Amino acid sequence: MRLTTRLFGLGLAAISACVVAGCASTGAGDSATTTIPTTMGSNTNGAPVIDPALRQRALGLMATTPLIDGHNDMPWAYRARVHNHIDQLDFAGDTSALERPMHTDLNRIRKGHLGGQFWSVYIPIETAGGDAQDVTDVLEQIDVLKRIVVKYHSRMGMAYTADDVDRVFKSGKVASLIGMEGGHSIHNSLAVLRATYALGARYMTLTHSKSTDWADSATDEPRYGGLTRFGEEVVREMNRLGMLVDLSHVSPDTMHDALDVTKAPVIFSHSSARALCNHVRDVPDDVLRRLPANGGVVMVTFVPSFISEEVRLWNVAENAERDRMREANSDDADAVREGLESWRASHPQPHATLSQVADHIEHIRDIAGIDHVGIGGDFDGITSTPVGLEDVSKYPNLIAELLRRGWSDRDVRKLLSENALRVLRETEKVAKRLQASTQPSDALIDELDGAPNSDESAGK
Repeated sequence: MRLTTRLFGLGLAAISACVVAGCASTGAGDSATTTIPTTMGSNTNGAPVIDPALRQRALGLMATTPLIDGHNDMPWAYRARVHNHIDQLDFAGDTSALERPMHTDLNRIRKGHLGGQFWSVYIPIETAGGDAQDVTDVLEQIDVLKRIVVKYHSRMGMAYTADDVDRVFKSGKVASLIGMEGGHSIHNSLAVLRATYALGARYMTLTHSKSTDWADSATDEPRYGGLTRFGEEVVREMNRLGMLVDLSHVSPDTMHDALDVTKAPVIFSHSSARALCNHVRDVPDDVLRRLPANGGVVMVTFVPSFISEEVRLWNVAENAERDRMREANSDDADAVREGLESWRASHPQPHATLSQVADHIEHIRDIAGIDHVGIGGDFDGITSTPVGLEDVSKYPNLIAELLRRGWSDRDVRKLLSENALRVLRETEKVAKRLQASTQPSDALIDELDGAPNSDESAGK
């Protein structure tokens, strides 16, 4: 969703020079260069050339094995555009033609052969009211998604289990699952966590762009060194419920702490490989190496600055220039705007590519194994997309590229959904076992960590 970039100790002059020159840039443990891959060939507009035979082979695989995407923010589009008045936005029409275009609609879903989707019931942590308003907002987002599925019931169906996904897909509909993006959604309450699960939420991302009162975010200053004692209890209660623990957005320390605590496989609903793009939102190799023991899956995202190191550095430089212009022209918004336009004219924006997304998929396969990778595009949570993956109709292009690289049908099926469904089924089994021996937790954050945001809050 909203992106936070950091300088990682690089000076603005060095970043700007690197962006202009198109040079390689690596961080600690980062083996990526900023050269845009050209392995597929491209048209004059930069779009990849797809072999028709490989595309047909991809479509054949997707006809029998559902592509399950880990993260799409379509429900937020309804809230942001029409205040959840679902009759005011035609999801069966062409949403790319809206005044504020979308990446997703039912016609493009059909073209893209999307078989299952975790729809994000996101609410911004930046605007959370510091009271129960965040709980109200997330309940409204769950409600709007369910109403959308009812309205378009001939083409969508709710899914709450892995068996539901199989059943809905076989009926020719998009299996629609609910994912909560950000632990702020439960307002430090395990009772609210249980209530959202009862309403259908099947994963929760432990943080969003800011740390919660019990877990460190990747894009915020560390507060606890990972999970607090209450944060560990949240993970345990998610295991007991059968809710997937989603580690996208969290810090590496939080990733490791969650892996230490969880009894079920984890997911990263929309993240990519840190070794190829040194963004804090991506997954480091030391975490990837732990996935085989845990059984989890990283669902590779299409966010350009998480995919392309060149795009990431350009964004860092642009943000730094914006800050400089605001400091120099604090009372003149027009001067800031004109100054940024001039800077962009002399610093053309680079673009991520479909081929780079495939590189991230293959890196995670190489480090964690073929059983631990999936797809989580983040469509309608991003303002730009990789060339060749502009919307939900383009998934077959990515599968065709992997086939071109020599992927077997068996491995493609694992990427499409077999890995994600295995994780969901194993989480359901863990929950059944824990529910037979463990009561719902009545732990309170004040009791385990001290009062949030107070000196007595002990963290771990």
